[in-house]
Amino acid sequence: MSDWTDPPHPPEDTSESEASGPGFDRRMLEALLCPQTHGRLEYDAERQELVSKSAGLAFPIRNGIPVMLIDEARRLD
Repeated sequence: MSDWTDPPHPPEDTSESEASGPGFDRRMLEALLCPQTHGRLEYDAERQELVSKSAGLAFPIRNGIPVMLIDEARRLD
């Protein structure tokens, strides 16, 4: 049985976000969905957010962990 923490492919470059703490593992995008629309999310590395264009929300990533609470999300303009 394989350990679930073993990466299926080489890790992506996270050096951009490592300066401010642990980086977001972009492979998580494959498993995460918008809690409101159940749609696809996009990663905004500059703002450290997961963006749901369909819901008009941006969910913060804190210490490398996405906060997928609608009450914590920022409304998009």
